[in-house]
Amino acid sequence: MKKILLLAVFGATTLLGACQSQPISNNTSFGANSAQTMSVAQAKNLHNDAFVSLEGHIVAQVGDEKYTFKDHSGEITVEIDHDKWLGLNVSPTDTVMIYGEVDKEWSGTQIDVKRITKK
Repeated sequence: MKKILLLAVFGATTLLGACQSQPISNNTSFGANSAQTMSVAQAKNLHNDAFVSLEGHIVAQVGDEKYTFKDHSGEITVEIDHDKWLGLNVSPTDTVMIYGEVDKEWSGTQIDVKRITKK
């Protein structure tokens, strides 16, 4: 009986210790939504499929799901699928955050947007 009680106490303290782990900070590089914000110029120099987080403005629509995104360092084409908008209305004066992946193609570099939010 004492062994069972001892085992139960040991299991509970082990579980309690595991639950007290530190939360993931915003400075980690886990997933697209926690990538450190960078400039368009920096994003253009990254490898294909690198996760990026950009802050700036969508200044023009250049295709069905293609837009020109601009920040202080330059412009880049971003592809935002219709389902990623989630009812968000954006004008060129609105500041947005986009989270996505670098897509390097023969025609140039663009960002495949996974999520967009208005600031």
